[in-house]
Amino acid sequence: MEPYATALSYAIPGFVLLILIEYLVSRWKGISVNEAMDTISSLSSGITDTLRSLTGLAIIIISYDWMVGYIALVEIKSSVLIYILTFIGLDFAGYWSHRFNHTINLFWNRHIIHHSSEEFNLACALRQSISAIISIYFFLYIPLALLGIPANVVALVAPIHLFAQFWYHTQLVNKMGFLEHIIVTPSHHRVHHAINDEYLDKNYAQIFIFWDKWFGTFQEELPDKPPVYGVKKPVNTWNPFYINFVHAWGILKDAWRTKNWWDKIRIWYMPTGWRPNDVKEKYPIQIITDPYNREKYRTESSLFLKLWSWAQLTITLTLLYYMLVSFGDLEFAQIINYAIFLAISIFAYTSLMDRHIIAVYAEVVKIGFGVYLIINNNGWFGMDSIFDGATYLILGYMIISLGLSFYFQLIERKYIHSSAQEIA
Repeated sequence: MEPYATALSYAIPGFVLLILIEYLVSRWKGISVNEAMDTISSLSSGITDTLRSLTGLAIIIISYDWMVGYIALVEIKSSVLIYILTFIGLDFAGYWSHRFNHTINLFWNRHIIHHSSEEFNLACALRQSISAIISIYFFLYIPLALLGIPANVVALVAPIHLFAQFWYHTQLVNKMGFLEHIIVTPSHHRVHHAINDEYLDKNYAQIFIFWDKWFGTFQEELPDKPPVYGVKKPVNTWNPFYINFVHAWGILKDAWRTKNWWDKIRIWYMPTGWRPNDVKEKYPIQIITDPYNREKYRTESSLFLKLWSWAQLTITLTLLYYMLVSFGDLEFAQIINYAIFLAISIFAYTSLMDRHIIAVYAEVVKIGFGVYLIINNNGWFGMDSIFDGATYLILGYMIISLGLSFYFQLIERKYIHSSAQEIA
């Protein structure tokens, strides 16, 4: 896990820099691609996925290492060929796992976070799932195992394959000529993220677009049909933890409410969005039928709250980065506790962005847990050795965070509502 933390310590600054460049170019071109709260939510979601990865929160049913040890039929000698086949094999598995996530009701919960943004930009690429903690697609790696591809090669190529999917989440790059026939381009992926009827469940490929063309799921971006982004059932929250489980929660409620016992069982594995008839009639939900006239999710956001939300994200990213560079010096229990603190922090400030009262309670939990960590570790995880007073700075941040949460939720919001009533 330490090599992965090291890789992330290089990748994350690169991602942030590219997101900043995209924003500056979009402003120069006069194209709106970012909304403050949405971008903060996207980057915060990326942090939660990083925390899940670093803490090893995953259940592997059958490991690839076991498969290659028992079912390998050949052994490839050429190192170049091994890496090429590994990349292609991972892309083949990625196409089908992606397609399953879109088409099976329960599995959509593993992927909804990635599509939940109503914008399309590099930041939304970082919306990755924390709910997919069980590895269910091991069978898709059987072709690689049969070829005898070593597990360490797969472990090396997999992050490269994942990071290579970042760049095409943008509206600033138009069609790319002959490359449109070979690789996934921004145009292809804009189609994939769109909720227009013409574009739904198309372009599942991750690197090579020919998978979609071979398996009948390709759709070109149409000049008279601008993509509209998001999900058909809007999540209506900035909180990545809610988004990660909102679909599964909806299925669970429908399974409980339906009177038909067969529907209680099959709802989990029916096509995405399927609901029992009796539940649909009694408990209707909001579905976007006209994407061009939908209203995007927005909350009461003063300039002060937006600036504080950016500050919270910056502080959280800084603390995450310290965790990455210190990963080898921390004990496993410390890593878990550090991750829990950052998760509570993200839950708190994204709930505050939603103007939800639970943000205040989450801040109380955060400062209580933070003080416990400081006492238990004789400071903030060795940060005082880098510069004096680091622990006091962290403590001061937690106090200010709690105070501002009370201010925004109980004072500023009340003032906004009073002003609105006076105007009315």
